[in-house]
Amino acid sequence: MVNSPEQLDLRTKVGQLFFIGIAGPELDASTRELIEDFRPGGICLFARNIREAKQTRELLDGIREMSQLVPFLSLDQEGGLVDRLRRILTPMPAANKIRTVEEARRLASLIAESTRLLGFNTDFAPVVDVIDAAREKDNNGLYSRAFGSNAEGATELAGAFLDKLQSEGILGCIKHFPGLGAAAVDSHEELPSVEIDDNELSNTDLLPYRKLTATHDPAFVMVAHAAFPNSKNQISDLDGRMTPSSLNGKFVTELLRDEFNYEGISITDDLEMGAILKNYGIGKACVKAVNAGEDMLAICAGRDNIIEGRDAVIGAVERGEIAMERVDEAVARIERGRQRLSPPLEFNAERLAELSDEIAEFNQHLNR
Repeated sequence: MVNSPEQLDLRTKVGQLFFIGIAGPELDASTRELIEDFRPGGICLFARNIREAKQTRELLDGIREMSQLVPFLSLDQEGGLVDRLRRILTPMPAANKIRTVEEARRLASLIAESTRLLGFNTDFAPVVDVIDAAREKDNNGLYSRAFGSNAEGATELAGAFLDKLQSEGILGCIKHFPGLGAAAVDSHEELPSVEIDDNELSNTDLLPYRKLTATHDPAFVMVAHAAFPNSKNQISDLDGRMTPSSLNGKFVTELLRDEFNYEGISITDDLEMGAILKNYGIGKACVKAVNAGEDMLAICAGRDNIIEGRDAVIGAVERGEIAMERVDEAVARIERGRQRLSPPLEFNAERLAELSDEIAEFNQHLNR
């Protein structure tokens, strides 16, 4: 195990900054080549990678065995609309179905055990965007994914979920900082302009992050691609475009790091989303994200984009556009996060079948 950034060469350090996707359900020659060459800090699986239980476990075991450094092995397992395991298990309930702390813990426990049996060690959940009655009408793709109906409810339920998830061996990620609940469009398609002032942003959207980072120790905070034109933290690029929060140091460094004192891993939302690709090339976005203070950069699909992003960051370091200290700071946080990883549970198909039945019973409970 590598214990300090100084033990890694530049190419490996930069590889650690990336959380990538892979093409298919098997470790074929092309995927092996990508992982061996890139040495990514994390790999996220999607529906295209997950066909059945044993296949998923063999894929993750293979990635783990071939990796010089144990990677974060993640998925977006929220339940509801975002359920990557529906081919394997009974579909899990959405966060907005959860009404009590006990139910939040139960959902987290079901997710933690099933994902560890499959070989994962990280889950990009829970969502802590605040969707109150006034925001339900917005078509931003988040309504059913959010816990509670106000900032306090989101904090309480997501906090219970996060604590249970991490106590049972799966690292969690609160998202999408600084808050997408008031967005009117989906950042998968274009850059949302969130038209709220700093008072509403602070008292509503940032409240879960302020409390959860202070008291619940989330391993990751995922930063959204959004603009906040009425916030003092909003900045613009040289061409006048509003800089997305994920690429904006006033949000990532000054607010999340300096004000909230968060020392876990900050990660961008997927940089292949329309909010980024329609406004930046992938390489430029990666460089801006690192300089903004992001520790990890998510590129979830395109092999060419993954390589272009890595090469752009290496080139920027070599030209002095990214300070080596900034890279070392990120790698050190990633290594501290890696020390929190739990090994997978022994694969047990019978237990997965039992969990599938338990999920069905939990759904019935929630629908009463």
